[in-house]
Amino acid sequence: MLNRLDPELAAALAALPEEWLVDLHDIPAARITALERSRRLAAQAPPLPAGVTISDAQVPAQGDRPAIPVRLYQPEGVARPAPALLWIHGGGYVMGTVAQEDYRLVPLALQVPCVIVSVDYRLAPEHPYPTPLEDCYAALRWVWDEATALGIDPQRIAIGGASAGGGLTAALALLARDRGEVSVAFQLLIYPMLDDRNQTPSSYEVTDRRLIWTRELNLIGWRAYLGREPGSADVPAYAAPARAEDLTGLPPAYVMVGECDLFRDEDIAYAQRLLQAGVATELHVYPGAFHGFDGFAPQASVSQRARAEIAAALQRAFQGGVRTA
Repeated sequence: MLNRLDPELAAALAALPEEWLVDLHDIPAARITALERSRRLAAQAPPLPAGVTISDAQVPAQGDRPAIPVRLYQPEGVARPAPALLWIHGGGYVMGTVAQEDYRLVPLALQVPCVIVSVDYRLAPEHPYPTPLEDCYAALRWVWDEATALGIDPQRIAIGGASAGGGLTAALALLARDRGEVSVAFQLLIYPMLDDRNQTPSSYEVTDRRLIWTRELNLIGWRAYLGREPGSADVPAYAAPARAEDLTGLPPAYVMVGECDLFRDEDIAYAQRLLQAGVATELHVYPGAFHGFDGFAPQASVSQRARAEIAAALQRAFQGGVRTA
């Protein structure tokens, strides 16, 4: 796999400090390392572009569920009611915060343009499935219910996320379809973490920790999220969307993954199954790209192309350029 990397991405990985590589054997320590890595990468990046107001809010507590923090990105001058994206961060279901997403979401909010609501869901293993998914669903309901106050068009609400956030996005699309309470216009699946069974060829190919997310890490993440051994017979589709038998009636989808990503084969298979179910789906596989490449090497040509194509896919969805299933 290392020999197949895009040259710019290979150079970025070679420059990555050894201590920044992911190690989930101590999850609290891994969270601290990930936060420091995000801060250092942000410090090396160009300043955030102007023109987006960032604010923090909370989805009100309900029943036994506490209030859920969310971060709002509102482009200045966007026509109201505006399209909106509910964003779900990555981190293997065990790491990540909304704060790490500013450098991805500010440019995206400007390019589309759209309002973005990023949800700070609770993490495993302290909060295993279904808590993170239910937190995301509560945030989606809040965006839907408060659409008028937020200046959002309720018929143009997309959901999206990267890695574990992409897995939660796919699960949220299934849950929203089945509950029938909220209309989702589009699902943006960025190298999504979909299948706990780890049986594809690519799931065996990525074992070198220099490729960021390995088979060993994937099994640890799934074990923490599921609260049981990955691959068990009774894992529900809302936890691992690749297990869903019926994909009909889901919102149009954009699926993106790298050639050298552990999730390559499960993501391609999911996109194929969406198409077979009559769901309008666009699939991009980026040559020589490892997991999270656009975050670790944002200035690489392939990363810039990937992010431009993500923004363009959202623009088409919000303008009605993607047909519904």
